[in-house]
Amino acid sequence: MTGESASVVIACHTEDRFDSLRGAIGSAKAQDPLEVIVAVDHNPALCERLRAAEEDVAIVEHDGTPGASGARNAGALLARGPLLVFLDDDVRTRPGWLRELTAPFADDNVVGTGGMTAPAWQGPRPAWFPDEFGWVIGASYAGLPDDSGPVRNVWSENMAVRREVFEQVGGFRDGFGKVGHTSRPEDTDLCIRISASAPDTHWMYVPAAVVDHEVPHERSTFAFFLKRCYWEGAGKVELSAHLGEDRDLGAERSYLLRTLPLAVLRDLRRRRFSRALAIVAGTAAAAAGAASTVLRAAAQRTVRR
Repeated sequence: MTGESASVVIACHTEDRFDSLRGAIGSAKAQDPLEVIVAVDHNPALCERLRAAEEDVAIVEHDGTPGASGARNAGALLARGPLLVFLDDDVRTRPGWLRELTAPFADDNVVGTGGMTAPAWQGPRPAWFPDEFGWVIGASYAGLPDDSGPVRNVWSENMAVRREVFEQVGGFRDGFGKVGHTSRPEDTDLCIRISASAPDTHWMYVPAAVVDHEVPHERSTFAFFLKRCYWEGAGKVELSAHLGEDRDLGAERSYLLRTLPLAVLRDLRRRRFSRALAIVAGTAAAAAGAASTVLRAAAQRTVRR
């Protein structure tokens, strides 16, 4: 399969990022996919504005359960290609991105792929920001493989998946993922469910398939960093509950028990104390989010009894 077999789906919800959205659409079209579909989450005005500006792009308004997951599913329903490719509305693809992202599908055992996401800081990168927490700003993080290879999961801002298998598992989990200011790992959830449904297949990380993800000033603050870490911890607990016996959190354990401690030691040796402190603070915030979710679930079970 090639990029010509790919239906690119871009989910969006706000007019505040209209220029970024049009940049994402333009960069996707430049890759010559089969089609580009924009799924708008609960925003009729944005739909009309897009239809006036983008004549050769399919626009669908999602009016079901709010959130990025439902919007992506609505876009996927329109897709004609055997490959679904998902992009965020604030990324720009680099030359050759789609070719690299779809190349591994020549192997029938590859069910999906994900590329590398580089941060495009809109201002100076904070000196305290640790590379291991790239996921906080929707970017690839230190600790991922340097070369293409099998991984447990990839990320929805730069993802391709076989449409047939995506449909078999019901797509992204509605209501679980990015909803308002809350962010949960809907992409990890999808990848694990697909792997459980097709155990002889695997996902591939393709670092040569690169997109640049905008990082606005408001996402480069320490307050945003802590908030995002909190919701990640909360989301992982919810993810584990949703997946039940299919859950596989080995990657998270390795990240917590090996990647982060080694990073703290490295930064202390290099006298980068602010980065070491940020790693500790981010880990603590994630733990607080996880603990809060566990306690809330326990309280709800007590009330139901």
